[in-house]
Amino acid sequence: MIARTAASAVLGHMRAGHVEIVEPDGTRHEFGPPDADLSTTLRAHDPGFWRALARGSRALAELYAEDGWDADDMVTAVRIGAREMSRLDGLRRPFAPLRNAFTRVPRNTRAGARRHIAAHYDLGNEMFRLFLDESMTYSCAYFETPAMTLHEAQLAKLDRVCRKLELNPDDHLVEIGTGWGSLALHAAGEYGCRVTTTTISKEQHAVASERMRAAGLDDRVQVVMLDYRDLTGSYSKLASIEMIEAVGWQYFDVFFRCCSNLLAPDGLMLLQAITISDSAYEIEKGSRSFAKELIFPAGCLPSVEVISRSVAKQTDMRLLDLDDITASYPPTLAAWRENFTAKTPQLEQLGYDRRFRRVWELYLIWSEGGFRERRIQDYQVLFAKPTYRASRAHALLAAASSDAGGPREASFASAGRQPSGST
Repeated sequence: MIARTAASAVLGHMRAGHVEIVEPDGTRHEFGPPDADLSTTLRAHDPGFWRALARGSRALAELYAEDGWDADDMVTAVRIGAREMSRLDGLRRPFAPLRNAFTRVPRNTRAGARRHIAAHYDLGNEMFRLFLDESMTYSCAYFETPAMTLHEAQLAKLDRVCRKLELNPDDHLVEIGTGWGSLALHAAGEYGCRVTTTTISKEQHAVASERMRAAGLDDRVQVVMLDYRDLTGSYSKLASIEMIEAVGWQYFDVFFRCCSNLLAPDGLMLLQAITISDSAYEIEKGSRSFAKELIFPAGCLPSVEVISRSVAKQTDMRLLDLDDITASYPPTLAAWRENFTAKTPQLEQLGYDRRFRRVWELYLIWSEGGFRERRIQDYQVLFAKPTYRASRAHALLAAASSDAGGPREASFASAGRQPSGST
């Protein structure tokens, strides 16, 4: 078979781990160093496995959804793949500009963004309730200790955001990307500030609005359904938690310019962003990967360098703090996946068939493996407008983070260049 020969030739150069592939007839193929620290066995149940492997992540994901293959440790399989991709980036990089120039990718115009957001976030509020924690927070938690529950870690993350923004009852916070309202609830309920929060997901808007009414906070929180480009007004604080990934690389400059324009001259902005390493950004931004095709249409992970460049070019904001919280994403994703698989009967009753569930399980696995290998990272970045002056509260928070031994970065310049293969 041509596909098997071609794929085997590539796998024969594997250095990042040891993989055994077992074909449907029991034939076994081994690739990579036998003494590698990462090892797994893949079992091909479908003769089309080799063709899918040669075609890339989307084809592999679609075959996985149809029960065409499995691994004894799926997260390890993804980790090995992430290490290999990092090793091969140097070979792929020279071809990236040409491919990006000729690859047609969907754009997040106002109409496009609504379609793309609906394709993920409007899949059904009940589905998300089944695997998220009680706060309905769909972003990286903050595990201060391994013993924390997912809910405790999500509350810790929300409180960390509020403290970094130095929220108080005199503040008016604008949030770009409501989710299901967890940050707005926490900011208004615990810190007494006013909140204007926006989403373009109909499902999220409905749930968030109802949650504010149920909590008696609808006098402090306004949930609007506006594209970030259509927001107006002046706010003392701004937060955007893992929304930038849906902006699209063509609109990063627009996004940061809009954020800066919404802030008062002494305002603060907290961005929580999933990023890709600087060295892989150009390679991946125009790719037609599994995640972009089947999970997040038109999504694009920025790199730290891209964020830095855009903020410097489009705004008058300066960097105050860059906090690497990547280590908290694997346990967050593992908890989501455990909840998702445990709720299979309920998902079936809601109409989510096995193929859909397999795609989503793979998405959670794929993400966990990527974060474990730091192919992708998660940062909380704090920016300040020109007349902001650091408060004692912010200084104490920064000192506490440093004393706790948290993974922190001194500058944008070093943050996006992490070594591959870390665990």
